[in-house]
Amino acid sequence: MGGAEEIIGHEKHENGAPFDLNDFTVIKEGEAEILMHAKNEVFYNKTQVNNRDMSIAVLRTFISKRQQEHEAMLSKKSRAGPKVSGEPVAKPEALTDTVMHDEKTNGACEVSQEICQGESCSISEETTAKQEGKGRGELKPPVVLEALSASGLRALRYAREVDGIDKVVALDNDKASVEACRRNIKFNGSVARLKVESHLADARVYMLTHPKEFDVVDLDPYGSPSVFLDSAVQSVVDGGMLMCTATDMAVLCGGNGEVCYSKYGSYPLKGKYCHEMALRILLACIESHANRYKRYIVPVLSVQMDFYVRVFVRVYTSASAMKNTPLKLSYVYQCTGCDSFHLQPIGRTVSKNTSVRYLPGFGPAVAQECTDCGKKYNMGGPIWSAPIHDMEWVTSILSDVKSMKDRYPAFDMISAVLTTISEELPDIPLFLSLHNLCATLKCTSPSAVIFRSAVINAGYRISGSHVNPLGLKTDAPMNVIWDIMRCWVKSHPVKAQPPDQAGSVILAKEPVLQANFARAVASLSKAQAKKVARFLPNPERHWGPKVRAGRQITSKHVSLLGAEAVKGVCKHEEGEEPASKQRSIVHCD
Repeated sequence: MGGAEEIIGHEKHENGAPFDLNDFTVIKEGEAEILMHAKNEVFYNKTQVNNRDMSIAVLRTFISKRQQEHEAMLSKKSRAGPKVSGEPVAKPEALTDTVMHDEKTNGACEVSQEICQGESCSISEETTAKQEGKGRGELKPPVVLEALSASGLRALRYAREVDGIDKVVALDNDKASVEACRRNIKFNGSVARLKVESHLADARVYMLTHPKEFDVVDLDPYGSPSVFLDSAVQSVVDGGMLMCTATDMAVLCGGNGEVCYSKYGSYPLKGKYCHEMALRILLACIESHANRYKRYIVPVLSVQMDFYVRVFVRVYTSASAMKNTPLKLSYVYQCTGCDSFHLQPIGRTVSKNTSVRYLPGFGPAVAQECTDCGKKYNMGGPIWSAPIHDMEWVTSILSDVKSMKDRYPAFDMISAVLTTISEELPDIPLFLSLHNLCATLKCTSPSAVIFRSAVINAGYRISGSHVNPLGLKTDAPMNVIWDIMRCWVKSHPVKAQPPDQAGSVILAKEPVLQANFARAVASLSKAQAKKVARFLPNPERHWGPKVRAGRQITSKHVSLLGAEAVKGVCKHEEGEEPASKQRSIVHCD
């Protein structure tokens, strides 16, 4: 580590005045330490420790999987001879799945492996040929690009904590941020100096001028990533990883639908599932940008945490596999009167012998009026309706995190999120809210265990959602869900409601299915049965988004930062000596 006094002593403000050591705070997160100025010159948010820890966990798994894929390709190549193409890098099902919509299910996706299996082989050849390096069979260490580095904390943690990385390139188009990043690189010693590069550059231009050069590209902007996606999908190598964060949740969750459409090409809906829909809108947008360059994505992990969504996708090139994109996208019809929603896939396939035809999806998926309550539908999308996680990856990431518990400052949070994701139904888009169903009918709510048991006893699958503690993913169609609720209301009567209300219309119908509320063995997940914490409270107050770098912090930011933080900054700017002028060290672990 370089000495703070030595590093800061040689630097000056733009007006020529030297920096004061007491203006800086040393922040430690994981194995990295950064020097942060008291003024809000360079963006830093402690809350993002969850984001950075999750990214490190995925990056470690990516490096491991990448090595395994390379070794498997070399092994197959040595057995089969040089003329035989290598083993597919991606799982065949990830490349050849045909996502079909079954009208009997509530938006569930059925996977049909009807598309020719020859596509994945051509992809792996191109991918592995580039990774081998002039036929030597050597897998080069991965190069990581952090496109929006700010203080450089993320880049420094990648370099110091993830084994096997060759280089981390940290970009920013703000001069103060680049100076801070370079200062922090020096402060973190020889490893950081060898592995981390900081450049003053526009990330969009830099990525466009370095096509297919980076094994991992990390986008973590303040707000929407939409302006960076086109260049980002071009700068990732075949089989590489794109990590992308979006913090503009008000837009993605339906607060400004027209703005969401202009940025992401999808219209959001204000359902209880809006945060998962935000994930799927972002994935559909990335896929759209990738398709313009004959590329496509395979999601390995998609999470909604704190105040943002974060997706981890692998990027491949294949003009033939790209044709499957319409099979992975759907429009959503959401009833305005009740919780019923239905998905309309954009495309479908028809197979004959060895040929596959790509055709428009069948429609309409719903009538003009809801068959359950008689109200109209709102239409949203298109969204990504294929799986948003690779469960094999999720298991590997969770196992790695548990085995290296001490190296993750936010271990409790990321292990809880990953545990919940590992128990989700991967092929069910969006989810229902039990409380919303009961609110529609104006009835008391059954416990989650009783409701889950009724669904399981009816012959359907059901699971929770990492997005919402009350969310329930199921392949049961809406008519079955409402039949279960009708049976529940019969034993738990409700007060009479006006006949034109959605709940009254639903309850006026007799149930076709007689629900069985006897407790089912699978009504509790393994984590619930073991009482593993799955949804944790915020570790401290004011745990959320922070003020954009460069903006003056005033009393109006109390709700974001807290009264003490705002008071301390204001005193510092007025030239008053804060209560603790001595340089402090803040530990995030």
